[in-house]
Parts: sequence; C-alpha cells; structure tokens
Amino acid sequence: MTLLRKLQSLPDATRGLDFLAPLALRLYLAPVFWMAGTNKLDGLLPNENAVAWFGNPDWGLGLPAPFLMAFLAAWTEVLGALALLVGLAVRWFAMPLMAVMLVAAFAVHWENGWQAVADPALCLFNCEAAQEAVTRLDAAKSILREHGNYSWLTGQGNFVISNNGIEWAATYFAMLLSLFFMGAGRYLSVDYYIRKSVGHVSEY
Repeated sequence: MTLLRKLQSLPDATRGLDFLAPLALRLYLAPVFWMAGTNKLDGLLPNENAVAWFGNPDWGLGLPAPFLMAFLAAWTEVLGALALLVGLAVRWFAMPLMAVMLVAAFAVHWENGWQAVADPALCLFNCEAAQEAVTRLDAAKSILREHGNYSWLTGQGNFVISNNGIEWAATYFAMLLSLFFMGAGRYLSVDYYIRKSVGHVSEY
C-alpha cells in the first residue's frame, strides 16, 4: 500500500504544470475556429457561398434566416478563436462554440457516420457513405495507376477520401467541454489575471 501511495503521488507532483493542458487545448482550437469563421466571411459580412449553404435545403443546411445564421456562426467562430488564443472569457465562448459543433455534427456530418476519413472496416454507423467513398477512391486509384506516375503521386503518402463524418466536430466539442469546466488555465490567460485581480484565483 505504501508503494501504491507513492506511485499515486507521482502524477500529483505535476500539478504545478496543470495550466499546460488548457493552454494546449486553446492553442489547438484557435486556428481551427479562425479558419472556419473567416472562410464564411467577406469582410465583415457573410459571403454569398456561406449564406447559400446555410439556406439551401437541397445541398445545404436549409436553415431559416440564412444570412443571420451565417453571420452568427462566422462571428462566433472568429471571436471565439481570438478569445481562445488569449484566454479571455473562455468558458463563456466555449458554450456557443459547442452549440456550433453540435449543429455541424447533426445537421451536416451525421449522415456520413463517425469517421473523418472513410474506412468501412472501422465504421460505427451510417456505413453506406464510407463504403461509397472507398469505392470511389479505388476507382480513382485505378485511373491514376493506369494514366499517371502513381509511385510519384503517392510518394508523400497514400490517397484518402474525406468521409466528412462527425469525428472532428465531436472531437472539438469534447475539447471545448473540457475548457468549459477547467477554464482557460493559470498564468498564460487573460482570465487568470482578471480573476486574480478580484481575488478568485483559487478556482484555477
């Protein structure tokens, strides 16, 4: 039992570095949401492609008030990215960003199953899309082998087809959920110094 207690104490000795965990999550997510948000914008307003995708019921989301929805989604992602980068109001920004990820998962990616990259052998649900993606990938590889320098084309890695499943949205949601509960972290966040100035740093 003494040995077990000593072993258990070893991870506890790293508590002084626990601010690195939320920092790593923030720095990973910030460029993800920055790119997602800025790609929807043309200057300060949503671009035509984003608005059309939000509103079109055939090949888009079919949402009401697509301009407003695109505007809110884009600026949630852009401002959320900046907030994550500097660690400002991270728990507050995590909530709307999680909502965006839920919409992305269920309204956009759900029908494609779980995987971001198609692999029917590992498919969890809605496997038809993954199988179809692999069928098309095999056809593309056959064409490239016959008409292209396949060894050169694959010299930096194999070809894959994005299955566009919910994997990334679910992953980002889990990361944001962690930030919602743990906060921005100590020392390297604006939130820490704001809380320190009002005497509430004990929660970090």
